[in-house]
Amino acid sequence: MATAQPGSIIQLVGRDQKYIIVRLQPGDELHTHRGVLTHDALIGQELGSEVVTHLGHPFLLLEPSTDDLIREIKRVSQIMYPKDIGFILMKLSVRPGITIVEAGTGSGALTTVLAQAVGPTGHVISYEVRADHQNLAKKNIARVGLSEQVTFKLRDIAEGFDETDVDALFLDVQNPWDYTDQARRALKGGGFFGSLVPTTNQVSTLLVALQRSSFEFVEVCEVLIRYYKPVPERLRPTDRMIAHTGFLIFGRAVNRRVPGAPYEPPLELEEAVEEG
Repeated sequence: MATAQPGSIIQLVGRDQKYIIVRLQPGDELHTHRGVLTHDALIGQELGSEVVTHLGHPFLLLEPSTDDLIREIKRVSQIMYPKDIGFILMKLSVRPGITIVEAGTGSGALTTVLAQAVGPTGHVISYEVRADHQNLAKKNIARVGLSEQVTFKLRDIAEGFDETDVDALFLDVQNPWDYTDQARRALKGGGFFGSLVPTTNQVSTLLVALQRSSFEFVEVCEVLIRYYKPVPERLRPTDRMIAHTGFLIFGRAVNRRVPGAPYEPPLELEEAVEEG
């Protein structure tokens, strides 16, 4: 039986579907618009069960999803959407034990998910040029108990990265094309590169820079998601859709015999891609 434990992060969902996320600390109290819940009363309760405030209003006691944590993160800038983050994890092969560098910490949304994914045996190094953004990100990371997995660095990445031979690197900055050489020097051979930009002209500029900096197998895509109303009698799409949020660009760090020469796949490979 899974129960709420001291120090764990829990989610309380009311009948109106509004929820509160809080870290349980013995002796603390949670004051809501429906009444007060003491942390001591919640500690030891089975997850998925219903608890009530001192006014008798019910809440479901749950463990929050990563999606919930990201949506509720305190922010000073636009955060990356969960739909994009999930795809980034797959394309950069983020898994337990790897080392990944990101530039452009912002409020720490992507940092949070990366730290979860690499686990206690991996590590995230996050560069940010603005101290106010970094300070908030540190608080957000500490709130979810992931500080041990993240090293924060306050610096302009134009100077380059301290790290070499890292497994993956992601640029979430306004002008990523200015830092592709620095990214290539930080990555191991075959390492995974990713970036996000909002407009097509930025994509084109970045593609030129990636070719110059010895990146191959470059892909450009965007992730769209449409929700449906979960009502069996009238199942249909919701009125709003999370459509374009940014273009995702991915590549692999390689060593070319002729620097700057673009990768040209065999003709049969191009035909296979076009057919399938």
